[in-house]
Amino acid sequence: MIPERTQKSPQPSAAPRFARLGLSQVWVRFLFAIVGLTLAFGAALFSTVSREAGSVWGTIILASAALLLATFVGLTTVPYLARRVVATRVREAMDYDVTRAGMIYILISVVIGIAAINTGNNLLYVVVAALLSAILVSGIASALVLRSLTLDVHLPEHVFAARPMVARLLLRNASAWLPSFSVRVVPAKRKAESKARWRWEASTFGLPRNRAPQNQWLRLPDRRLRRVREEAEKPILQESVYFPFLAPGQELRADLEISFPARGRYCEKNFGLATRFPFSFLMKTRRINLAREVIVYPVVEPAEQFLEVLPMVTGEFETFVRGRGNDLYLIRDYMPDDSARHVDWKATARTGSLKVREFSREDERKLRIVFDNPAPGVLPPVVYERAVRLAASLGWHFHHEDVEVSFVAPGLEPTEDVFTFLQYLALVEPQEATPVFGRLRATEDYNVIVTARDAAEMPAALAARSYVISLGAGRRA
Repeated sequence: MIPERTQKSPQPSAAPRFARLGLSQVWVRFLFAIVGLTLAFGAALFSTVSREAGSVWGTIILASAALLLATFVGLTTVPYLARRVVATRVREAMDYDVTRAGMIYILISVVIGIAAINTGNNLLYVVVAALLSAILVSGIASALVLRSLTLDVHLPEHVFAARPMVARLLLRNASAWLPSFSVRVVPAKRKAESKARWRWEASTFGLPRNRAPQNQWLRLPDRRLRRVREEAEKPILQESVYFPFLAPGQELRADLEISFPARGRYCEKNFGLATRFPFSFLMKTRRINLAREVIVYPVVEPAEQFLEVLPMVTGEFETFVRGRGNDLYLIRDYMPDDSARHVDWKATARTGSLKVREFSREDERKLRIVFDNPAPGVLPPVVYERAVRLAASLGWHFHHEDVEVSFVAPGLEPTEDVFTFLQYLALVEPQEATPVFGRLRATEDYNVIVTARDAAEMPAALAARSYVISLGAGRRA
């Protein structure tokens, strides 16, 4: 009989053993570092004793062991502790700004200190010591006030430019016994200057180079290197919010009205909790590692260009969907090919001429809004922003109408969600792209196209179902 093999149970590792003792990985590494450095110090000490005793080999072995132990601790433990401890302190470090009152106080302390040194008066030394101890007490008290505070920021999901929105700040004092006084939630410090970087962008290589794109006989995808200036990050919080007092364990809420002037991405990598408590000598700010981001949609309120274009778009769209159905479109004169069952006898009796009712088909009320993003340099920035706002306003308007609306743009998958389209417009920038005319197919949808291209480039089958808004030039047939 072949004896069965008995499997040995795996030995528990050192980490779970220390975990059962309530020690974290950081403390385990720290203790091992202390033990390793103690052994290295002992080996170095005994190597000195061996050298004085005349033992050459003992000195070499002990000195080498001390060096290897110190090197091992330095390579394995110190980087780990630096990442875990130092990085955490950097993320939530303290910033110090001396106030005007603090500058005057320090100047008075220096003057009295110089007088104490010159005169040797013990009373002046006592006064200087009291002044310096007040600065020390101020620093310790302000650190205790900020240490136990936690912050949370709630922002709305959909935000439009130039339209006020409400942000909610939740500040909680997690301490069980220590209150907090005179705390402000402030924007994080950031660098205002923008940087210029080289970036590869998609473009098109065309021949002959001096001709318009539609007249070039060779067009190939290409890439070009452009120097792009990256704008500085746009902050979310523009002003501070003041909390005079937080009791132990208390949570306070503040609703702040914020308005963003332009579309784009606004973000905060961290917020600050600042206080001047107790003597206003220093403004101490604790950075809170709390990242928040807001995508601000373009302005959708009717502008002058929108009010000029909307009646024409609506008129042509209603003309396009005119037909037979359940919704009354208009009452018009009778035509020979009209059915007698559509005659409006009341209107006929009132006017003295035969009138018929015309209806619109509900299943054909489909509208497709197309934003043809131009290449860099084609439009001035002001005209480009006006085009983005016009596309956003049209999409927002027809989204609230009895219309089945969809949206198409370069780099955007066709969608029926107006907020997806608005988010695309919030972040869009001019770029080289294939003309959107080549992507559109003649469907039952009626197209409203915002473009900088010539309407003559559009296929005839698509032009019959489209209203083209040429940027800066109105409509082109």
